[in-house]
Amino acid sequence: MSRPRSVIAGAGFAGYRTARTPERPTRRKAGITLLHPTDYFLYPPPLPRAAAGILEPRRVTTLTYDRFVPAVGGVNKLLPVPDPYVQVPGRPEAYACGDAAAIPLSGPPAGAVTRGAGHRLAGTGTGGRFPRRLREPSGRRLMNTTVNPMDIRQLKQLAQQLRVDSVRAAAAAGSGHPTSSMSAADLMAVLLAKHLRYDFERPQHHGNDRFILSKGHASPLLYAAYRAAGAISEAELLTFRRLGSRLEGHPTPRRLPWVETATGSLGQGLPVGVGVALAGKRLDRTGYRVWVLCGDSELAEGSVWEGAEHAGYEHLDNLVAIIDVNRLGQRGPTRHGHDLDAYARRFQAFGWHTVEIDGHDVDAIDRAYAEAESTAGQPTVIIARTLKGKGVESVQDREGLHGKPLPDAEEAIAELGGVRNLHVEVQQPPPARVLHAVRSGHLELPRYGTGDKAATRDAYGQALAALGTARGDVVALDGEVSDSTRTELFAKEHPDRFFECYIAEQQLVAAAVGMAARDWVPYATTFAAFLTRAHDFIRMAAISGSGINLVGSHAGVSIGQDGPSQMALEDLAMFRALYGTTVLYPCDANQTAKLVATMADLEGIRYLRTSRGDTPVIYSPTEEFPVGGSKVLRASDEDRLTLVAAGVTLHEALAAAESLDREGIQVRVIDLYSVKPVDRDTLREAAEQTGCLVTVEDHREEGGIGDAVLDAFLDGRPVPRLVRLAVRTMPGSATPAEQLHAAGIDAESIAAAARLLVETAIVR
Repeated sequence: MSRPRSVIAGAGFAGYRTARTPERPTRRKAGITLLHPTDYFLYPPPLPRAAAGILEPRRVTTLTYDRFVPAVGGVNKLLPVPDPYVQVPGRPEAYACGDAAAIPLSGPPAGAVTRGAGHRLAGTGTGGRFPRRLREPSGRRLMNTTVNPMDIRQLKQLAQQLRVDSVRAAAAAGSGHPTSSMSAADLMAVLLAKHLRYDFERPQHHGNDRFILSKGHASPLLYAAYRAAGAISEAELLTFRRLGSRLEGHPTPRRLPWVETATGSLGQGLPVGVGVALAGKRLDRTGYRVWVLCGDSELAEGSVWEGAEHAGYEHLDNLVAIIDVNRLGQRGPTRHGHDLDAYARRFQAFGWHTVEIDGHDVDAIDRAYAEAESTAGQPTVIIARTLKGKGVESVQDREGLHGKPLPDAEEAIAELGGVRNLHVEVQQPPPARVLHAVRSGHLELPRYGTGDKAATRDAYGQALAALGTARGDVVALDGEVSDSTRTELFAKEHPDRFFECYIAEQQLVAAAVGMAARDWVPYATTFAAFLTRAHDFIRMAAISGSGINLVGSHAGVSIGQDGPSQMALEDLAMFRALYGTTVLYPCDANQTAKLVATMADLEGIRYLRTSRGDTPVIYSPTEEFPVGGSKVLRASDEDRLTLVAAGVTLHEALAAAESLDREGIQVRVIDLYSVKPVDRDTLREAAEQTGCLVTVEDHREEGGIGDAVLDAFLDGRPVPRLVRLAVRTMPGSATPAEQLHAAGIDAESIAAAARLLVETAIVR
């Protein structure tokens, strides 16, 4: 069954489109019920207030109704309505029916409907499907809706200016994506001039609407819009893609304060926009709207549909996606070309309100945006048919020109009408105040007794709940495993700040990025192995400079019988390789609790690795664990080598050291809880004093603790003897103890390696 689709027809009546199926349920709108099983549109009186706000005094609209459904004794009947109802020019309060007297604007006869495809007005600003037009029975096209021609002309001129400036910026750089920018120029012009509420002088204003350019390669269009709004100068526009310029090939918030998130890796803008909209609806509650401009090519990405489903599920009516359906991708046509219905059906399936328009008709765009703003209870997607390279005959709708400046920029600029200098006074946001940044509460972390046993995942959940009590800006997200990750403890204490993202790790991370962009402090948690699915979102978050906390539980072979599909064995390498990250791996409950609290005030991406099984508590609740530090747990002047470990293997290293000590072999033990940044000074001192470092990790040998230790000796100094004990085989199912032994990282294996290194191995 098709989802209902709302359409503005003529004077702004909103109706439902339903499937041709007798099984469909009754639809209701403004108190009128439509029971007929075929495809109808219902235009119920009275005119909704939101739609009435769209009307202008000089608008002339023609509507045709071919069926009339009066309510007679509670039974709906179908009767013919032979004449069209025409809004009277100059009298927005009245309709005329043929030669009949005027009828109040409260509507044509109650319950009038139109049947079939005749309602779809394209190019008239009605939000109808392109390219069908409403026609009279004779086949003559009905008059188009008209508004003040000066308004339309100015919008068209602004769109042309955006096209020209996109061409100019790419020409100056000798690279870029002007044709992708030109297709969306009308969409951007109407949004900037009539619907976006934004204070460019105060980008952090809590009432600002939020705009995300998901098709980040169309950055010339974004920068042209900034110029039109007065945010950047013409001179700066022409520094596009140059060394030191803020105007990078794909926009990033590190350079520009008006950019919400880094884009360019397609399929990410909408999921991050969902996170921003979630913050707006459930956290900030200031009424701002989130506008996301997407390309049609990126709708092939699965992450888009993770975001689309989540937005529909959460009823994010403050979210508007604008799809620039220009038909052409990088190498040729997109999967669905100009089939707008193909995209509409997909979004409808996820509960979105859909509007299909001609993306070069500024009046249609204006009405579609207004419809999105008046839609309640569901997100809106505006699916706009456009032409790549619009306005320049030599490149318009032609393949092979993606990512290239126009062949003759001067000729193209002349064809577009020349350089313009229109300035847009963007609407100011309403006053808004957010009261979430509470950081002065008393933090009472859980405390564990030395010698007790507790899983670090348990300590994480308890510490996060405590942190949420102390700080009102902390939010938690989970990938439908909160009973295992222990995020459920936060959810029980702070349900208004907990977000269930289900089994959609890309959306999980994207939502965290979106919330961080709104100054919340998110902790996003799932099994560490599953965070690899969201690696590109994490990579882009690093480019954005996003401040998010990611927590991966059930790490390493020590999880036991679940087997390798659940074991994170690459996560440390993944996070260490990203720019500006902090990577932490605690070994006991008190250390975990302290690090959870510390993470909240760090910059960039922070990753905490927790373990499934119980481990001994070896630290006092008062111990401190600075980022970039380590703990030397055993040391003497007779140490023959140093064992470096973290997390689960730290306890195995301590057990091995005790066993070796009974044999008269002294070894040093370092807890390297801060994997990045690493404690170089302590490692260098240990190397100088013991001559050999042995790293032990429940992780692959590439990129983990072994490589982190090696980084301490890349400044030209002599590299000590370094031995790595890590997971080198493909695990199966076994107990945690059996897994550690099979991988060669349990206490027995560590002690055996140490004996060989000090040349005291016993051969039996």
